[in-house]
Amino acid sequence: MRIVGLPVGPLAVNCWLVIDDESHQLAIVDPGDEADRIARAVDATGAEPVAIWLTHAHFDHVGAIEELVARYEIPVYLHQADLPLYTGAARHAAAYGLRIDQPTPETRPYGDGDEVTLGEVNFRVMHAPGHAPGHVVLHGNGVALVGDCLFAGSVGRTDLPLSDSAALAASLERITALPDDTRVLPGHGPETTVGSERRSNPFLTGAARLRAS
Repeated sequence: MRIVGLPVGPLAVNCWLVIDDESHQLAIVDPGDEADRIARAVDATGAEPVAIWLTHAHFDHVGAIEELVARYEIPVYLHQADLPLYTGAARHAAAYGLRIDQPTPETRPYGDGDEVTLGEVNFRVMHAPGHAPGHVVLHGNGVALVGDCLFAGSVGRTDLPLSDSAALAASLERITALPDDTRVLPGHGPETTVGSERRSNPFLTGAARLRAS
């Protein structure tokens, strides 16, 4: 398995390409912007894109979906609690002075305990609300794609519509119960590990508190 990261768009969202080299299948995680650039990276792998997996549906994570679905004819997986964010994504972007193509309305639901697969490679879905109501973490094979729950040295915002600081605190407890050497691939910023964040992240050590919703 290989994972390729591409920071895209004005908010530098990490779009991750997850590639199973045995089956030559690929999933696109959080294609936030720059559809042409993502497509060039996908095509350069030589793998077949089979799905888009969303950690959550904030506008900066979904802006390239419409073009990529039209190009590759692949399904979009989303926790259904994030449908209000997904269906309003273009409107929400406009409120920040940004423009995205409203993503395709059709999604396939996934939720806590489900699995998504690429050939023989499996990732388990962990519902991790707080930053967004339908936020999920995709974990397996020593990797956790955590979206905007957890960052190197920080955590996701909880002062946004539909966010919940108590829910994020509970989600962080579940995420940090993963093995210490689990690679944490966040929605923004550099890669880290569960163990590193448990030891040094001020929001996990108690040195800082989540902002109340």
